[in-house]
Amino acid sequence: MTFPQHAPFGALPVPPGVDVVGLPARVGVLTAFHAAPARRPRGTVLVVPGFTGSKEDFRDFLGLLAARGWNAWIYSQRGQGDSAAPAGRDAYHLDAFAADTVEVAGMVGGGRPVHLVGHSFGGVVARAAVIASPATFTSLTLLCSGPHGWPGRHADTTETVAASGSIGLWYRDNPGTRGVPDAELPPELAFLRLRAERTSSDNLLAGAEILRTQPDLTGELCATGVRTLVAHGERDDKWPIADQRAMADRLGARYAVIPGGAHLPQVEAPQATLEALDTFLGAG
Repeated sequence: MTFPQHAPFGALPVPPGVDVVGLPARVGVLTAFHAAPARRPRGTVLVVPGFTGSKEDFRDFLGLLAARGWNAWIYSQRGQGDSAAPAGRDAYHLDAFAADTVEVAGMVGGGRPVHLVGHSFGGVVARAAVIASPATFTSLTLLCSGPHGWPGRHADTTETVAASGSIGLWYRDNPGTRGVPDAELPPELAFLRLRAERTSSDNLLAGAEILRTQPDLTGELCATGVRTLVAHGERDDKWPIADQRAMADRLGARYAVIPGGAHLPQVEAPQATLEALDTFLGAG
């Protein structure tokens, strides 16, 4: 299937070999990056980004996957960046996020199961998608993503977004950028501020609630029989590492600690992250 080209989001350059496309999902257009390999693909890899994130978090990493022969995709979830953003928190239940993942996998996979990678909150969504439709996926990678939520998580995020919206969350954490023109900020920082401004507050409020209350579905995931990798940076500070390791044990999953990485290992340690993923994906 051929998808329409889409304008880049923000002023950051799109890496060579990466296309920006719009995926015509039921919720509306979900924007995506696609990096196709030069040779016949070894398979299709679909990445789901995390909380407060977007497809741009993996913009440089997709090309590394494509260079190893993978047909690599990532999309911005509903309410992220320049993807469709329905109004109201009811539009951001976990089953809606997961249904988007299943739908996108069907579009980019061309009728064949895809390898699914979920980063952080994207891992929560990816797990729910695999449980909902295991035949759609040939493998699952939970990257820096744990088995369940816990009380109080992101309570401060909820309070800030409820009071001042998604951009208020940005200025809480980056007060020095208030009133500074984009041209006077480093390009990456200007992009992140734009993304914060364009991110749906409903997405953030619902996502924070999911991260607080998500039950442990490790047993349900195990029952799908989908081959799984649990991987995280050696310095991941967003999900308890002990919980991630225990989840891998319960799943009988492959487990990888990424040297040099923290919670964004695809940025902090891209080559080590590539090796962990490529080894797992190629073993299936």
